[in-house]
Amino acid sequence: MSSNKQNRINTWRLPILVAMLVAILAGVFLATGFNITQNTSALNPSSTVMVPVSFTDVAMAVSPTVVNIRTEKVIKRSRQTFRHFQSPFGKDDPFRDFFERFFGDIPRREFKQRSLGSGFFIDKEGYIVTNNHVIENADKIKVKLKNGKEYDAEIFGRDVKTDIALIKVKSWRNLQTVKLGDSDTLKVGEWVVAIGSPFGLEHTVTAGIVSAKGRVIGSGPYDDFIQTDASINPGNSGGPLINMKGEVVGINTAIFSRSGGNVGIGFAIPINLARGIIEQLKASGTVTRGWLGVSIQNLTPELSEYYGVKDGKGALIGEVFKGDPADKAGIKPKDVIIEVDGDKIEDSRNLSKKIAEIPVGKKITIKVIRVGKEHTFRVKIVKRTEDKESLARRQPMEETDLGMTVSTLTKELARQFSISETEGLVVVSVEEGGQADKADVREGDLILEIDHKPMKTLEDYQSQIRKVKKDKTIHLLIKRKKGFLALNITK
Repeated sequence: MSSNKQNRINTWRLPILVAMLVAILAGVFLATGFNITQNTSALNPSSTVMVPVSFTDVAMAVSPTVVNIRTEKVIKRSRQTFRHFQSPFGKDDPFRDFFERFFGDIPRREFKQRSLGSGFFIDKEGYIVTNNHVIENADKIKVKLKNGKEYDAEIFGRDVKTDIALIKVKSWRNLQTVKLGDSDTLKVGEWVVAIGSPFGLEHTVTAGIVSAKGRVIGSGPYDDFIQTDASINPGNSGGPLINMKGEVVGINTAIFSRSGGNVGIGFAIPINLARGIIEQLKASGTVTRGWLGVSIQNLTPELSEYYGVKDGKGALIGEVFKGDPADKAGIKPKDVIIEVDGDKIEDSRNLSKKIAEIPVGKKITIKVIRVGKEHTFRVKIVKRTEDKESLARRQPMEETDLGMTVSTLTKELARQFSISETEGLVVVSVEEGGQADKADVREGDLILEIDHKPMKTLEDYQSQIRKVKKDKTIHLLIKRKKGFLALNITK
């Protein structure tokens, strides 16, 4: 073979060998998890890196704004020595007087109860956001920065219902503050970082993802938590949950755990929910919420069908409180609220949150469905107070059907079945295996309507039942202790 021919073969072989080598190296990189995309900063929102190379940039940028909070509460107690002895006679112990006279009272003692938490600076004026349960009833509050400096702090305002508090350091210099982000734009699966003092270990950084949004954990009427698997433990409370831009998107508040430690289920208050509360606390030290004057419940599929709500979304009104805004506007019980100022209402919790955020004195437009038809009302929102809060907690009643005995509601029956209404028809017995039993009608159910006709007397009941032919469906609306229920019974 000539040397020229050999050179030509080598010339085309070389690019092939190079291409094969590149392919092998790329496979090795992918198989071992190396990131071969552009290594941009974790704080760069346009970064194309799917898995962060590190969380260093975020931690370095935000850590100086996070503080360790230590509180101290003095508790005074007075105990008597004889109480250490658990007598089988209880309060009738014949030796009780002897112990009291002989030992007397131990002098009052003071116990210092301490707790730990976290928080973060939101402005140069020295305001710190944390959880209410971190500083509640504290006599002394100390905050410690990452650089080791300590400051005394005082409570500026707090909101029990959302567990948010605002404290303020009494003196400060060269404070760094954090930037608040937009929690509404968070997506499930997005990377987040938590910084705090778990178990007193100051400025601990943990990372994870957003596991879910809109979680309701039963902590209060405005639950709307971000769930994350970033490690959150006792002492993290009040610390920030941060996105990859270095912005606070949540306030770490609670964990779900049987052991007391992290199991990958932590909860944070969305910063968009907290923002308005923080502004009110900063302005006046208190939070004012709007009040509509109704008790509400979610729609079940049966109730949605009964009231003609096609998409099943909205909040069913169980009670309208006399003299309050909804009553003055003409809204009635059994109306289904589907819109507030043009915003769709998903459920009762969504409505409560929406009304609470409306400024006192503002007039709003509320759209309801009443017996299958839409109606619009103008309502002027008033201030929600503690007595109105207790009204809102009052629960209606539930359920309906045939193969049962009904009676006009009397004081005795109302007392027997714990019914708050003063008139109507109550189910006093249900035949086992009958139509009412199959439809889940129960003793104590208050029958409100049959086929959309109000039921006030036995005559109303008997008249309406007679109109329904055999094998036809009867639509019942009943009230139980927890709300309304729509049932369908075949005659």
